Amino acid sequence: MTNAIDLKKVSKYYPDFKLQNINFSVPKGAIVGLIGENGAGKTTTIKSILNIIKIEGNITVLGKDHKDKEKEIKQELGVVLDDSFLSEYLTAKAINSIMKKFYHNWKEDQYYSYLKKFKIPLHKLIKDFSSGMKMKLKIITAISHQPQILILDEPTSGLDPIVRNEILEMFRTYILEDETRSILISSHITTDLEQIADYIVFIHEGKILFDLPTSQLLENYGIIKCKEQDFHMIEKNDYLHYKKEKYQYEVLVDNKYEIQKKYKLKTIDKPTIEEIMLFYVKGEKE
Repeated sequence: MTNAIDLKKVSKYYPDFKLQNINFSVPKGAIVGLIGENGAGKTTTIKSILNIIKIEGNITVLGKDHKDKEKEIKQELGVVLDDSFLSEYLTAKAINSIMKKFYHNWKEDQYYSYLKKFKIPLHKLIKDFSSGMKMKLKIITAISHQPQILILDEPTSGLDPIVRNEILEMFRTYILEDETRSILISSHITTDLEQIADYIVFIHEGKILFDLPTSQLLENYGIIKCKEQDFHMIEKNDYLHYKKEKYQYEVLVDNKYEIQKKYKLKTIDKPTIEEIMLFYVKGEKE
């Protein structure tokens, strides 16, 4: 089956930053979380896919070249960026009038149904919306032409837990309605991605550090907490990274059950995705 999105050897060079040979895919029917600290290259990667910036390498969307077939592809994409197209001086009703002229598959009834469900006022100016209302409107607008792919850049940033949960539920529903749909979501709120993402792609300083199923990260990875003498007993090939704390060592492994058996450990802590990120960025290898 053709992937929804494929990136192969994608690079972008700026005076103070390099996106270097990025390779990853978004399978059809999957939600892929793109994580990394600020400035790691997440937004650059998304803008590369959308052909907003020119890159070296190859990108295909639904099997089509992202540059040669840009107009066709845009009809199949729902996009939410931080600097979204929505003017602060539009109303939700006005957006409907604009979008139905732009998208062939715009579903007016569905759009108004979403507005009602999420209590978005029709005639109020967007500039007077709360942050949560603005984001929900952006997402409603992005999905109301029934796109095959959603591309989202920090859609839950700065929102309270209740609104974030509502938005995550919108993503789940979008996927469940059509199993061939896909989502690429960039976020630094890794707890959200733990709930919905099938795969996690971790980008750091313009390079992919890992591209793994979320289940593998949460089930197979582990953190050993031990004293210094016990740490030196662990073979270097058996761990990924370690951190030396004030009273103990913390060690990240990616095969916790084998390690637990090999070293006869009573417990190995289950890490969050955020903790795994911190080990890769702040931890030591040798």
